[in-house]
Amino acid sequence: MKNLIIHSDFQDKKAAIENAIMSFETDHGNLLKSDRNSIKSMEVEGLNLNFKKFKTPHLFNGFIYKYIRPSKAKRSYEYANVLLQKSIQTPTPVAYFEATNFFGLKESYYISLQIDYDLDFRVLIHDLNYPNRDEILKQFTIFTFSLHEAGINFLDHSPGNTLIVKAKENQYEFYLIDLNRMRFETLNFNQRMHNIRRLWPSKYMVKIMAKTYASLVGKSFEDTHAIMLKHSRDFQKKVNSKKLRKRRQKLQFKKV
Repeated sequence: MKNLIIHSDFQDKKAAIENAIMSFETDHGNLLKSDRNSIKSMEVEGLNLNFKKFKTPHLFNGFIYKYIRPSKAKRSYEYANVLLQKSIQTPTPVAYFEATNFFGLKESYYISLQIDYDLDFRVLIHDLNYPNRDEILKQFTIFTFSLHEAGINFLDHSPGNTLIVKAKENQYEFYLIDLNRMRFETLNFNQRMHNIRRLWPSKYMVKIMAKTYASLVGKSFEDTHAIMLKHSRDFQKKVNSKKLRKRRQKLQFKKV
């Protein structure tokens, strides 16, 4: 069984979008990512669209995604529409597609408009001399504050999931991507600081972000900085510890 849901603004492209999905593996579009999930940019009747093909779930998850919980593709599409309703930018949602059989979900795609962006948040981490870096960090923090104020708990608020567009001199726009893990709820102060941990900011970045966030939320810089830094460092230690355990396990396996 196939299920293709098209946004009302793109109903006239339905046949062309379905054809692009069916030819995803053979089409010579621009392959942007080929990992657990595959992302390909393809032109469809004058539109530059991003097609995200999610990894085929194993049998148990396939059953869950058909009968119990919405698929990642469906969640991405629905959450994108909620974000736009809350004035949070994300690439325009166009459609999602699911192919199922009796046992569960087999394939799924999320389709959105391609946007031309200048950088993502990772650049600010790795390029200490990126032009206007401090100003972008401040504006990104204001964007994150607006997420929290809107009751959006973006569970994958990580460096690669915010695209940044330079709109004009000293003014930047931020677009969320990879949307399938999100909760809509009121966040207290500690939850807000915890939500920032995955961004992997340096101590210098934390100072700028904490100063900006504190002025917006009405907290002292000292309290905001202390809690933001603690959550960030705890997360980094946890990830590094996990990586170290994996390396040790690989070395032990080689010895055996």
